[in-house]
Amino acid sequence: MEPDRAAIPIEAVVDSPTSDSSHTLPGQVNESVVKNENASGQDPANDGEHRYDYPTGLKLASILAGATMVYYLLFLDLAIISTATPAITTEFDALIDIGWYAGAYQLASAALQPLSGKIYTYFSLKWTFLAFFFVFELGSAICGAAQSSAMFIIGRAIAGLGSSGLFTGCLTTIANCVPRERRPLFQGINIGIGQLGLACGPVVGGAFTTGVSWRWCFYINLPIGAVVALCLVFNKVPEASVKPPWRHVLGTAVKSLDLVGFALVSPAAIMLLLALEYGGNQYAWDSSVVIGLLCGAAAVFALFLFWEHREGDGAMIPFAFLRSPVVRSASLTQFFALGGILIGDFYLAIFFQVVHNDSPLMSGVHLLPVTLGLVIFTLVTGGLIQATGYYLPWILAGSAIATVSYGLMSTLSPTTTFGQWFGYLCLYGIGSGVGNSGAYIAIQSLVPLKQIPTAIAIIIFAQNVGAAVWVVVANAIFNNSLRKELSQRAALIGPSPEVIIEAGARNIRAAGLTPSQLAAVLVAYGKAIDRTMYLGIAVFGSVMLVAWEMGFENLKEVEQQKELKNNSTSEEGTDASSDVKPVEQVRT
Repeated sequence: MEPDRAAIPIEAVVDSPTSDSSHTLPGQVNESVVKNENASGQDPANDGEHRYDYPTGLKLASILAGATMVYYLLFLDLAIISTATPAITTEFDALIDIGWYAGAYQLASAALQPLSGKIYTYFSLKWTFLAFFFVFELGSAICGAAQSSAMFIIGRAIAGLGSSGLFTGCLTTIANCVPRERRPLFQGINIGIGQLGLACGPVVGGAFTTGVSWRWCFYINLPIGAVVALCLVFNKVPEASVKPPWRHVLGTAVKSLDLVGFALVSPAAIMLLLALEYGGNQYAWDSSVVIGLLCGAAAVFALFLFWEHREGDGAMIPFAFLRSPVVRSASLTQFFALGGILIGDFYLAIFFQVVHNDSPLMSGVHLLPVTLGLVIFTLVTGGLIQATGYYLPWILAGSAIATVSYGLMSTLSPTTTFGQWFGYLCLYGIGSGVGNSGAYIAIQSLVPLKQIPTAIAIIIFAQNVGAAVWVVVANAIFNNSLRKELSQRAALIGPSPEVIIEAGARNIRAAGLTPSQLAAVLVAYGKAIDRTMYLGIAVFGSVMLVAWEMGFENLKEVEQQKELKNNSTSEEGTDASSDVKPVEQVRT
């Protein structure tokens, strides 16, 4: 019979940190790897994972609480700045720097993200995670204490560097601490709480900025960080494999960590994101600056792919991972999924603050249907995946519901009733939540444990780039549509479109417009937001096209087949090392 596609997620031998310069080709067995794994107590018949007892009780709860709190903080930090930015720019008199407050964080995170998986492969999971978290906390402290806009931007960049390894570390920690059959539930809980941070960020940021100071949007990370440290420092986090001495890794860092690949992919990512940041804002899309950055990014990325192919299994992003249907499909799924969520979050907030004249805090309150739907259904879906074993139907169902919700939200206008927009937002939150965790659960259930950091790093890199791309595209659609709609109503409005746009979304009611002029402006804003929602339809619709390659597999059946195979091997008394596969191959 044909091999089970999803159960052969990586078509390469498991990379061994203790191997020297020799690399196995996909489908070949490196005998030195087998000997090292057997000598260190690993079980080749069980994905080559290191044998250990999973933590239980208070120890397990403490480790998972620490990892989940970090995941929550990361998403909170992404969203909390949105309602604090006006106060920050006012204090520093630096409205021109507003794009860099998010851009510096995103650029730094994207630059280091691909290397983070390699770092986790060779260094202690716990101490690497805590090191990244310390950098994130340092950046937060600098932001809170900033005395100038430049100091604040530096703090955001440092926090971004720390965040690059925390997403990978959180998901890897949970995968290492929880048996495979229980991972869907715990990963669903973790991702759901993370999305709660994303959804609550504007409300929390508005509350701090209004009631205390915008600085507490960043200081709040410090006491929570102390709790995280207590949860992890005194507990042993299991490792999927025995790590080599750190001195040995540093001595061969250029090859072991593929620093050449890192030196190529980082500037490529930075040039791409700078082009997206500049395009349509500081420079025209057809300007030499933007075109030069895009061409430079493409050229350097091509060199990176050539180098990675040359390095084989020792590459920072081994091509074997990209040939894996599960990793490739999950990466493409997340490339579209997070962008789809962010489009709705950003432009629904604009709808409420402009059309409904909400304060930043009240717009967050009105987005609670999205918040609750996203969190509750992410948690519920994690449990359902664990109970049923199927992950793909939920991804497809969630993206279908979200696509329909975007279609409904494309009808928003000043005359939309409470019942209508409330229903649309509930549907959007449900769809986003149902399809939110399936890709990560599939990766952590089908990829060998010791390869999870690299796989997750690839997926998060694709997710971050996708989010940047789709948010910028949405911004271009909104701005162009708004200018067009205002121009079409110029006779009703009076002031030119540029005057209305320069007044800002929160200040159009203070621009001296008559009631009829204001009504025409609000209709124009509503139409522009509707056009932006069309992009959400396309993005979530694309998820339904790219997710199929993950395979319609049942994780419970895959686990049962694996147990049968392992039991059969034990009963026959065979030498596991004589029949080791690069990656476990389960046949239906």
